[in-house]
Amino acid sequence: MADETVVAWLLDSDPALRWQVERDIVGEPPEVWKATRARTATEGFGARLLAVQDPDGQWAGGAFFPSDFEFDDPEAASGAQPWTATTWTLNSLREWGIDADALHGTADLLAENSRWEYEDLPYWSGEVDCCINAWTVANGVWLGADVTGIVDWFLDHQMAEGGWNCEWVNGSTRSSFHSTLNSLKGLLAYEAATGGSEATRVARNAAEEYLLQRELVRRLSTAEPVGPWVDRFIYPCRWLYSVLNAAEYFREASLFDGRPPDPRMAQAIDVIGSARQPDGTWLQGAPHPGRVWFDVDVPEGEPSKWLTLSATRVLAWWASR
Repeated sequence: MADETVVAWLLDSDPALRWQVERDIVGEPPEVWKATRARTATEGFGARLLAVQDPDGQWAGGAFFPSDFEFDDPEAASGAQPWTATTWTLNSLREWGIDADALHGTADLLAENSRWEYEDLPYWSGEVDCCINAWTVANGVWLGADVTGIVDWFLDHQMAEGGWNCEWVNGSTRSSFHSTLNSLKGLLAYEAATGGSEATRVARNAAEEYLLQRELVRRLSTAEPVGPWVDRFIYPCRWLYSVLNAAEYFREASLFDGRPPDPRMAQAIDVIGSARQPDGTWLQGAPHPGRVWFDVDVPEGEPSKWLTLSATRVLAWWASR
């Protein structure tokens, strides 16, 4: 666990981060961290995002991209994606612990007013991208929307290896680390909120096996690292796979399922531990470029409270096995 200096540094933070430190690092009783969590809708990052919601329920006028985004403009050509539209904003609010009551009516407004940029599909019906659909499932069960159709879509589109790939629409038949992890997060959120079904549990376990067989790090065929992004730790992680991002999922899944950490994660845990700085912090990597409402973490190379929280609780969970 973090030493007293690091804990004090982590606690001196926005309520969206502080309540998680209180719960997962300090071990405060529920009445303490829940009181801090309740402040996320009225103070700091959460309140700032809630304040810029459009009257029609969206953010920046669009489902996945802002309404003024042009796919052929310099912003897109540079590889920078804006992160201000509805889905990205909902992801942040949900991950920060905002109570759904703070967004009362949003699910209905999005059902009425928001359409995906892909073929103008209705928001809560999802589209063809695994990651987008996973976030829509997680956001839907949080806000009370009916997303069972998207959950069924995942069952129909799971690949033989056990995972998913957003490039299936272009003919890919191989699972992707990125797509599989994001899909797993959506299914876990669905199960946690609804209890799920035998079919969703089987699908989730198969996808977990896909990653665990590869020790969260390597290609099954060559044992080489699956990509240079495996140890690229950034916050917000957006869609990007890393062993820290994956370990956070497996930590949450093990707590939900009541099972210990899988020993096949050992190499990934070593990668996470080796990134710890002498002062007990983890450094911000190179964030995704693109428009944001406001910065929520430090520039590249500086100690990141978000990453330090994440890595510290993962290592504590692993040590408890």
